[in-house]
Amino acid sequence: MKAGASTGTSLVSHILDALPQTQCTRCGYADCAGYARALAQGDAELNLCPPGGSEGIARLAEITGRAFKPLNAEYGAEAPRCVAFIDEDWCIGCTLCIAVCPTDAIVGSNKRMHTVIEPYCTGCELCLPVCPVDCIILENATGTATGWAAWSQAAATTARSRYTFASTRRNRDEAERLDRLEKKAMEKLSDLPAHSQHSDPAPLVKERAVIEAALQRARLKRMSPASR
Repeated sequence: MKAGASTGTSLVSHILDALPQTQCTRCGYADCAGYARALAQGDAELNLCPPGGSEGIARLAEITGRAFKPLNAEYGAEAPRCVAFIDEDWCIGCTLCIAVCPTDAIVGSNKRMHTVIEPYCTGCELCLPVCPVDCIILENATGTATGWAAWSQAAATTARSRYTFASTRRNRDEAERLDRLEKKAMEKLSDLPAHSQHSDPAPLVKERAVIEAALQRARLKRMSPASR
């Protein structure tokens, strides 16, 4: 095991630094940080990251002191890095690709043509399955170079920074959306007869119970560790 990569937070940090930060989820975890935590806890194998390839596995083996294993083919193959491009003639401006891009590498607005900012695209491919008109294509950006030979530490650092910023913004936006919904629900509960199409007591009681239950679920979700 590398000097300084002991256990706990320190080990997670060292492992995370060795991952390519494509945030592609091919390893089966939500992001590179999730994979790093699982590796540090011994809950994941070293060979689940196709973008990192063989060199990436060697880095993880050195950090953790575990034996090198070839890349597990079930999780993908080591290949040249690709960059996404959007066919302007087919894009309908649905914004679905923008919502899933982990590094905010796609720009555009509703019903307006989208475009990919090439230097920020990690080739994660998460935009492909959500596009309803299949207007996104992948192009080889690195020739025959694969794994870390097709990537760089600088690119990984940029991708990690952009992912952190995008995640923070999306979490903030979601929290603000939930706050607005909770406020509206509380206002409705404060004078339910005035906000309902029902006037009979029985439907109003049922409606109140439904709103209160929804509010309780939302509050429990905010309190759960996964939402932090």
